[in-house]
Amino acid sequence: MSISILILTLNEEANLPGCLESVRWCDDVVVLDSYSSDGTARVAQAAGARVVQRKFDNWAAHQNWAVENIPFKHDWVFYLDADERMTPPLRDEVLAIARDPAEQRVAFYCGRKNYFMGKWIRHAMPPGMIMRFFKPKHIRFERLVNPTPVISGPHGYLKNYFDHYNFSKGMTEWFDKHNKYSQLEALQGFEQIKSSGGPQPSLFSSDPFERRKALKALSFRLPLRAPLKFGYMYFFKLGFLDGSAGLTYCCLQAIYEYMIVVKMKELRRREAGLPV
Repeated sequence: MSISILILTLNEEANLPGCLESVRWCDDVVVLDSYSSDGTARVAQAAGARVVQRKFDNWAAHQNWAVENIPFKHDWVFYLDADERMTPPLRDEVLAIARDPAEQRVAFYCGRKNYFMGKWIRHAMPPGMIMRFFKPKHIRFERLVNPTPVISGPHGYLKNYFDHYNFSKGMTEWFDKHNKYSQLEALQGFEQIKSSGGPQPSLFSSDPFERRKALKALSFRLPLRAPLKFGYMYFFKLGFLDGSAGLTYCCLQAIYEYMIVVKMKELRRREAGLPV
């Protein structure tokens, strides 16, 4: 038994060939394209991938539509972005899981190696776990950006990583993208603070994903969020060992956090009828 690959794209003509090459062994590659204006669809079709198009609205809705409406050939799906690459060890691991008839878990979290300025940012951005390998009928997603999964069934954690080149389109594109991300994060955080009742994830959970959710929820309430993010990444996580690339990366992440902070402040002022 094999697996299916899902790739989300919007104007990824430059990144997509490398991603497709890393999954050339797969007999069911589906590219969910948000009506790209470049040659993304042509590149995908030339490589033998199926192209499905849908206008992007937000991350959770887009991914939920994919798992509910795309007829994948196989029971298991691995999701990649166009700037990510499957590695041979990870391929072997997920294929072994898909071929195991005794496997009871329905989803797996996976780490990724983030590359910047030609090197793996090993310390400042270690391979945090994100849910990427799953059986579609057991999965739903929440949040407008950086979606979190709701898993119906037991889940596990993969040992191997995929590679992520999130600066492949240059610094200007990174800032443009994170300007949009920060707006959605601010909206998400603003709404979360307003409706903070009900059960909350625990910082002391034995599950890494639950701890990460708890940290995210806590971060929306922290003062000095941007400098704390820099200090955490650069000193506590030893980002200084990544050299100048690590310093630049930590500064960029602090800038992103500050963008979220000021946009949440703007939302609060608007709700209170104050000038912005």
